[in-house]
Amino acid sequence: MMAPILEQLKSEYEGTLIVDFIDVWKNPDEGPKYNIKLIPTQIFFDASGKERFRHEGFFSKEDILAKWKELGVDLTSPVSQSSAFERLAAAQADNRAKDQICYMCDGDINAKTLVTVQTDKGPVRLCSPHCYFIMYSCLTEDKTGFEKKASVTDWAAGEPIAAAEAMYLYGLDEKTGRPTIKAFTSSIRPDQATSGGIVIPWQVLQEKELAARCGFCDRAVYPQDAARVIAGGLHTWGCCSHCALGVAVRTGSDIEVHEKDRLTGEEIVVKSLDGKMASLEPKTAVAWFGQRQKPDGTWGSAGCFHQGFFVTAQNLEKWVEQNPYETGRLISISQALANKMKLSPQQIQKACKIGECVPK
Repeated sequence: MMAPILEQLKSEYEGTLIVDFIDVWKNPDEGPKYNIKLIPTQIFFDASGKERFRHEGFFSKEDILAKWKELGVDLTSPVSQSSAFERLAAAQADNRAKDQICYMCDGDINAKTLVTVQTDKGPVRLCSPHCYFIMYSCLTEDKTGFEKKASVTDWAAGEPIAAAEAMYLYGLDEKTGRPTIKAFTSSIRPDQATSGGIVIPWQVLQEKELAARCGFCDRAVYPQDAARVIAGGLHTWGCCSHCALGVAVRTGSDIEVHEKDRLTGEEIVVKSLDGKMASLEPKTAVAWFGQRQKPDGTWGSAGCFHQGFFVTAQNLEKWVEQNPYETGRLISISQALANKMKLSPQQIQKACKIGECVPK
C-alpha cells in the first residue's frame, strides 16, 4: 500500500522531494544502516541530510504532506495546482417549468411516468416510481400509510391512479440493465406482450425497489447506478461516489470502492486503511464535489445525484461542459474521503435525510 503513494510523491514533487524506496529484503545491509525495526518505516530528511522524523507502519500521502508542513515545508505540487477547477455559476440558466423538474433527481419529468405525492404544502412531483422510493427511503417522518399520498400515471391512458391500487409492468432495459416500471389500471396485457416483463402489485414493487440500499445513507439504489463497496469483507453499495466513501466512517472499517467514471464508465478503485486513502487506480482519478449556494450565501452539497468520480480531471471538465446546470468544484478523492471521516455520529445519522416531504 505504501509503494503507490511513494510513486505519486516521486512524480508529483519531482525537483522538490527526493523519494527513495529501499527494499530491505533485496538489500539486507540497508536495514541496520537506517536502524529499521519494522516494515514499512518512513524516514524524513532535510536538505542537509539530517533526520527530522520517522514513522513505522502505513503512512498516508496526506499525513506525509501534513508532517512536512509541520516541519516547516509547505509543499505545492503541479497536480494540486491543476486541481483548482471549479464552476460556481451554472453555465446556463435553468428555465424549465418547476412542475417539470423531478423533486429528487432534478431530471425532466416524463408525463407517462409521473408520480405525484400530495402534502399539506402542495404536490411533490417525481419523474418515476424509482425516485418516489428514493424519497421514501430518505424520509424521517412516520411513513405508515404514506403510499396513500401518492398517485402514479396510467401508462396507456395518461390518467392518475392511486399508487397502491395500480398494477405494474416490471421489466429490464436491455442496454443498462435497470428496471423499467409502467403503471396500469387495465390494458396491461397488450403492453406486456410487446415489451415483456412481469405484472406485480404495489407491495411487491416496493419490496423490489427497497431491496438494495446505500451502505452510508440507507437510500434506495439500483446496483447498476451505484458504487460497489466492500467493507470488512461485506459487500454493499454507495448511492453516489461520496456516499461510497462514507461507508468507511459509518462502519469503522477499511473499504474498497469500485466506481465508474461518470463520463466514460471506466472503473475507478479506491482502497482505504485506517480512514485514509491507501491506494487509487488509476492514480489520476479525481472527484467532483457538486455544490449549490444557499440563500444565506454559504455553499452546501448539491446532493447525491450531482457527485462523481472521473479517471482524469479532463474527463471531469468535459462532463461539466455537457451538464450546464452543474455547479461545484474538483477535489481529490483523498480529500473527499477525509471530509467523510470528519462527520460526527449525528451528522451520519442525518445524512441524505430530507425530513418531512415538502415541495421545492
